[in-house]
Amino acid sequence: MYTGMLHSHKLVVTLFLIHYLIKFALLMLNKKEALAGYSKKTRVPEMIISALFLITGIVLANMSGNIGPWFWAKIIAVAVSIPVAIVGFKRENKALAFMAMMLIIYSYGVSETKAPFMKKDTVESNANLVDGKAIYIAKCTTCHGEDGKLGLSGAKDLTVSVLTQDEKKSIILNGKNGMAGYKDQLSDSQIEAVLNYVSELK
Repeated sequence: MYTGMLHSHKLVVTLFLIHYLIKFALLMLNKKEALAGYSKKTRVPEMIISALFLITGIVLANMSGNIGPWFWAKIIAVAVSIPVAIVGFKRENKALAFMAMMLIIYSYGVSETKAPFMKKDTVESNANLVDGKAIYIAKCTTCHGEDGKLGLSGAKDLTVSVLTQDEKKSIILNGKNGMAGYKDQLSDSQIEAVLNYVSELK
């Protein structure tokens, strides 16, 4: 269910961003009549998309259990962007419309990186750190739990996994569904250490 909700949320967020980019472009190009016409025609779809944006986001947050400073930064950015966008587009104020777009883009970046400053957390840049357990605790326990059975955010129970080492490695490198990829954060030796540790959880 988590994966389906995640894909639904991403679709709604994409539609929301496209919609506001169109409105923003029309405003910036001084196409006031076109903006008024577009806004009038899309009023109901905008309300539906906005409601689905909030509903799917809240449901995902409840399902994931991964709520930290990044989550509150995202909520504040979205909550501030809505009235700023309404006022900005209604008054045809380019500065407010721009601020609303930046807040929406910021909230998307925070959601993707799970960090208020959009900088992905790293265990240590030192490639010599190959303690699989330490890396697992730092990166994986939020969703998988210390014993591998927690199952938040759609995470699979690692104690019953039937995946091969190569399949697990591919998921660690590239991510899957709600899980981010770590190819830019962990060295090959660190990934091997995590794989070895995860194998011990069975």
